[in-house]
Amino acid sequence: MSKSKLYRLSKISLALTALSLSSLAGAAGLDRSGQASEDFSSSGTLAYASAYTISPDISGVESNDDQIGDLGERYEGYAYGVKTDINDRFSVGVFYDQPFGAKILYQGDNSLTNLNAPDNDSKQTAVDVSSDNFTGLLGVNLGANNNFKIYGGPVLQKIEGELRIRGKNPALRAVDNYTLQIAKNDAYGYMVGAAYLKPEIGLKAAITYRSEIDHDVKYAESMPIVNALPPLLTQSLGLSATQTKEKELTTPKSINIDFQTGLNPTTLLIAKARWVPWSDFEIAPPLLDKNGVALNALQGNTVDQVKLLEYDDDSYMLELGLGKRLTPKLAVSGSIGWDSGAGNPVSPLGPTEGYYSVGLGAKYNLTPEWAVSVGGKYLMLGDAEGLLAASGTKIGKFEDNDAYIVGMKLSYAAQ
Repeated sequence: MSKSKLYRLSKISLALTALSLSSLAGAAGLDRSGQASEDFSSSGTLAYASAYTISPDISGVESNDDQIGDLGERYEGYAYGVKTDINDRFSVGVFYDQPFGAKILYQGDNSLTNLNAPDNDSKQTAVDVSSDNFTGLLGVNLGANNNFKIYGGPVLQKIEGELRIRGKNPALRAVDNYTLQIAKNDAYGYMVGAAYLKPEIGLKAAITYRSEIDHDVKYAESMPIVNALPPLLTQSLGLSATQTKEKELTTPKSINIDFQTGLNPTTLLIAKARWVPWSDFEIAPPLLDKNGVALNALQGNTVDQVKLLEYDDDSYMLELGLGKRLTPKLAVSGSIGWDSGAGNPVSPLGPTEGYYSVGLGAKYNLTPEWAVSVGGKYLMLGDAEGLLAASGTKIGKFEDNDAYIVGMKLSYAAQ
């Protein structure tokens, strides 16, 4: 094959970075950034830093026609990474991303607000969850032409969050004014993967597994409803109004599949798939759980556990895109995507059921090594019905919602 007919990966990957930037999205469950390892299987030295902002427009309506105002708060995310080849056989890399998060603030006159309260903290239900992942990877090339790569390494994960539930719905009385603080916690997991590369046609196929991570987090909880009950009753049921206690919280494992191939010397086809078993995930804070079981028993309801957050289904994500090099310095990309969501009804702390998406990106090479990328994405969020797991209360329907994502990435790549 002549040199002019080779789809050199180092040449057509100009479009890859731009497309990857527009892939950032708030997906099912608490998913935010997917997985940070997709560039590790490339050859040579790579470094990047990126920032993005997600602006959701989420609103709903209750069965009594009360309006749930725009509750999706804009949030920013960041990622960076560096990877290099030690020699023909070994490579190392370090990556940072923010895999899980949520930011919701209820507004308007509805079940999850109380406009008669004296201040905003007492008026509005809100949640803010954030996380940080630091991943170290070591890769080994195999085969006569180094076409196969296996890689793996440790993951350090930090997670924290806070929640307050406020409202006027009598069905929410048991959890009204409930407050939760999850102190920042560190825990370790791992990532492993394998890839096949054929640079002469721009082919790369990789599968990556990230383990679930068990956190021993401190839940600081306040449940004021207990103070309104007769003291003898609270003693007999073993109820507490406040508590700080350690309990395990497990973030889910995931599998990512990344594929790309050159269609011609300037065009790259890219496909991505992701699976996360959100149906195994739950948050059952110890005080809410203990008090909730006892209060249910008092009303003749037998329950084994009271959960703050849970999901019915696993989530699946698919994305297909094209990258096109227009000039030696400029490349553009486009993508379409689908996310299944994690079941319906959904938590009012994240009231959407998957999405369809359209993304565009562009990358400009400032020098042969340095480049800047910009990307955007539009998400058509799936309709869903909100259900507060802690009380079993239906909140309302969330329909015709969407979100916008924009971001920028500075990258360095050298063979």
